[in-house]
Amino acid sequence: MEDFLKKILKARVYDVAIETPLEKGEKLSKKLNNTIWLKREDLQPVFSFKLRGAYNKMSHLSTKQLKKGVVASSAGNHAQGVALSASHLKCRAVIVMPITTPPMKIEAVRSLKAEVILHGETYDEAYKKALSVSQEEGLVFIHPFDDPDVIAGQGTIAIEILRQIEEPPDAIYVAVGGGGLIAGIAAYIKNLWPEIKVIGVEPEDASAMTKSLQANKIIELSKIGLFADGVAVKKVGKITFDLAKKYVDSMVTVNTDEICASIKDFYEDTRAILEPAGALAIAGMKSDIINRNYKNKNLIAITCGANMNFERLRFVAERAVLGEEKEAMIAIEIPEKAGSLKDLCTLIGKRNLTEFSYRMSSGSMAHIFMGIEVESKSDRLTFIDKIKSFGFNTIDLSYDEFSKVHLRHMVGGRLPIARNSNYKSYKELLYRFEFPERPGALMRFLEAMKPDWTISIFHYRNHGADIGRIVIGVLVDNSDFGSWEIFLSEIGYKNTEETNNPAYKMFLGAQP
Repeated sequence: MEDFLKKILKARVYDVAIETPLEKGEKLSKKLNNTIWLKREDLQPVFSFKLRGAYNKMSHLSTKQLKKGVVASSAGNHAQGVALSASHLKCRAVIVMPITTPPMKIEAVRSLKAEVILHGETYDEAYKKALSVSQEEGLVFIHPFDDPDVIAGQGTIAIEILRQIEEPPDAIYVAVGGGGLIAGIAAYIKNLWPEIKVIGVEPEDASAMTKSLQANKIIELSKIGLFADGVAVKKVGKITFDLAKKYVDSMVTVNTDEICASIKDFYEDTRAILEPAGALAIAGMKSDIINRNYKNKNLIAITCGANMNFERLRFVAERAVLGEEKEAMIAIEIPEKAGSLKDLCTLIGKRNLTEFSYRMSSGSMAHIFMGIEVESKSDRLTFIDKIKSFGFNTIDLSYDEFSKVHLRHMVGGRLPIARNSNYKSYKELLYRFEFPERPGALMRFLEAMKPDWTISIFHYRNHGADIGRIVIGVLVDNSDFGSWEIFLSEIGYKNTEETNNPAYKMFLGAQP
């Protein structure tokens, strides 16, 4: 193990990598009541720490090996590290990437003049293909984590940390995929400052190192989650496992919502965006602080990657509020009669809605899907108890994956009263409204409506803008259209009629 300390000290990385800053997370520190430091590996030329290990390995290759070229398997970050290193060393690079790799990472590798082969759905399938290419073409395989030189290159991060911080931190949190990053950091830290805790962080659905350390042997997972694609590895390395077993103090696992919340935390402190794997260390640190009740500790999180696919940001923003317990998702059952919706809005009071979906039903009870801002888990439970005490049946969906991913976008259905003789003189009017996004705006809208107008559709979703948008369907008697026109004029909100919208007719309108 002492050999690793020497390897780290002799590692060559700065021909292509930079010494990244160790920055204090001011807002995170205040929020978590601890001093939080962020080791900004997301600022590397390829936006990831992987450049260090790849270049250190390749800089040790012979002239003959470099002339032949190299091959690597990677979900993206190691691939970019190998590609940039190959460009600097003027050698051929072939990269095998899973077909699930975000397009941005694929294009980034191609822009560095590397040859890309897309193969398999996971890193492990790409890894086997890369080994096959290595044997067939005589290329040197650059392992993404289970190689002494790669591990040593990642360990240079620890050298920088100890040089940049005035006193030893209490703990360093490190994202874990195959284990190369934590192996290099832990091998150096524990040989110099053994009292510093080195803590690994993995996604709950890709926790190969956690399970391996618990079993005291390498465990291969049968399936893994792909959200944090940078650490989506079914099996950790033999060398990395041995080093983790010797030096890593503990492991923490976090869920997707917690990762998304940490991406948001990092953005609020730095105005930069991490990829899911890059935010793992922050998510694990936050979880550890809560579970261990840490106060006034000096803690470091390695922000190890920023290769975020832009299209993912919508999902991240949606799930971040759930991850930090700032949003509740609730299903509520209220009587299908005039005034019930207004009663519910009175109970909501000045709380901000994030989503509100309702469609008139043929039964005696109406079903509403609602997202609402809360301050904490206890505040969520208090609010739900308040709704229940009024007599409305309520289900908390905040932890229901089906509801979070699918149901919230599926609430709807056709108008059930088309053949009801009581409504023969009524027509369903559909309108879109825009209004100032502030507490009370929705209540003002409902209070301005005539009591005998029946709301048949209501959908609202907070888009993070200063303008709120609602779609509302209302049943208005043929003789009362004039009153509806006056309401539209007096309410003062920008509106657009959608009654004749073909999509509305196809999916939501009454059938003749």
